Amino acid sequence: MLSVKKHQLFITIAISGVMLTGLLSWKYEPDSKPAKQPQTKRPNIIVILADDMGFSDVGCYGGEINTPNIDYLAKNGIRYTEFYNTSRCCPTRASLLTGLYNQQAGIGKMTDAEDEPGYLGHITENAVTLAEVLKSAGYHTAMSGKWHVSNTNSQPTGEAQLNWLNHHEEHTLFSPISQYPTSRGFEKFFGTIWGVVDFYDPFSLVSGTTPIKSVPANYYHTDAINDTAVSYIKTYAKSSKPFFLYVAENAPHWPLMAPPEDIARYKNTYKGGWDAIREVRYRKMIDLGLIDPAKTKLSKRWKDDLKWDNNKDKDWDALAMAVHAAMIDRMDRGIGRIINTLRQTGQLDNTLIVFLSDNGASPENCAAYGAGFDRPSETRDGGKIIYATKKQALPGPETTYSSIGPRWANVANTPYQYAKAESFEGGIHTPMIAFWPKGITAKKGGFSKQVGHVMDFMKTFTELAGAKYPAVYKGHQVPPTTGVSLVPSFHGKITPGHEQLFNEHFGARYARRGNWKLVSLSTDSTWHLFNLATDKTETNDVAQQYPAKVHMLDSLWHNWAVTHMVFPKP
Repeated sequence: MLSVKKHQLFITIAISGVMLTGLLSWKYEPDSKPAKQPQTKRPNIIVILADDMGFSDVGCYGGEINTPNIDYLAKNGIRYTEFYNTSRCCPTRASLLTGLYNQQAGIGKMTDAEDEPGYLGHITENAVTLAEVLKSAGYHTAMSGKWHVSNTNSQPTGEAQLNWLNHHEEHTLFSPISQYPTSRGFEKFFGTIWGVVDFYDPFSLVSGTTPIKSVPANYYHTDAINDTAVSYIKTYAKSSKPFFLYVAENAPHWPLMAPPEDIARYKNTYKGGWDAIREVRYRKMIDLGLIDPAKTKLSKRWKDDLKWDNNKDKDWDALAMAVHAAMIDRMDRGIGRIINTLRQTGQLDNTLIVFLSDNGASPENCAAYGAGFDRPSETRDGGKIIYATKKQALPGPETTYSSIGPRWANVANTPYQYAKAESFEGGIHTPMIAFWPKGITAKKGGFSKQVGHVMDFMKTFTELAGAKYPAVYKGHQVPPTTGVSLVPSFHGKITPGHEQLFNEHFGARYARRGNWKLVSLSTDSTWHLFNLATDKTETNDVAQQYPAKVHMLDSLWHNWAVTHMVFPKP
């Protein structure tokens, strides 16, 4: 229960104009009849970005996880089969928000500030955000969720750092305030400035620029993100202006934390093991028409030296994936509340909703990191947090930091190889759905093969909003957006999209031209060549057979690196 003081804190913040509705109300009860509201010709725009969700996790992309609301968007919209991110959380967010490659936007690695233009660790002043551009065109702009595109290397060290992470010490700012969302075009913001969160009591939580010092006893961060988005929609539905809403989910990023009743829904789902779930997903993807089995073979399972029947930790591993599923299930229900609110306020038909993931599922063992930087050592009330390096504590509660690991990440990214942070398809290939009843005339429930990238949202949204992407913004030269409009695909037009795409992240890199892709791992700079026209899962390296292709793509990559401020890891 909250103390009276805590009640007064939340009331005071609400009265001062800071949006905390998501904290104050956990159940949304729709009105009995939809309200009639005048529609603007320009659409509302909502971007919903999942965090570390695999390509095949949601039902409409082959998964067994219960995602009826995301599936509804797919059934009544378009699923993209060739859409790409930049392989990790903050670089993808930087590219998505600016319409540029992430190094051009200032985030080549993570959010540590480095003395190189492509590695500032925050969105540079020479880039504009979607919110800044759409706001200049008369849109309301709001965001709920994970920011993670500002410097996070200004925290205290040692014991003071842990006290801060553990909510035992307070600081006013979590990054320079000039880098906050409200300084980059968003009128309203509720969420976390940093990346990793305790889902029951998140660090770096703010409303606008005001730190949230305490949360209710029943707080769950995924609910707060989505319910705050609901409150924004209710407010903006009363305005004649369209709105842009960025919903940046933290789910299902580690640590694995979900309410027990949600985990219980999946308690038996994953007891059959990695191979069984992977095979079922692959067959479902074929049945859905997402993949052509002749061109998309099921790649060899990662770390297949260990068989499920010989896995001494199978109970723990099955539970870990159950928590991952529960986190996505809970996110989907929040998205359902967003859809329902749009419907009840008369906004649904003229709202473009896009849903995607920031990278492939994570292979990380987060327990190995231990406490520090953005990971607490204990809960607010003094409960010790166990970093389950030996799987000695069950995943799910606030007091355990754990993750699904590489083998389940490989399942989540079915049928592709590798995962988050790599430039193979398992790291960069994202599910992406576009839904807009009034504006999409292509076959509902169909697929688009347009080669798309998160940078494309800038070109797409400015076109739909009648906005102008500036050459100069606040006195700073802005590079031209490298995005390609998705609007033709909304009308069923067959367009190739990007002829060329590139990436680099901690040494992982690729160059793609047409269907030819040259790629290397973060741990090995050896180039591998694949023909995606016949080998979408990158199982047949043809670098030896086509040395001229390797040379051509290698030259393209190096030219891109020089012109886009890329300084790859040696």
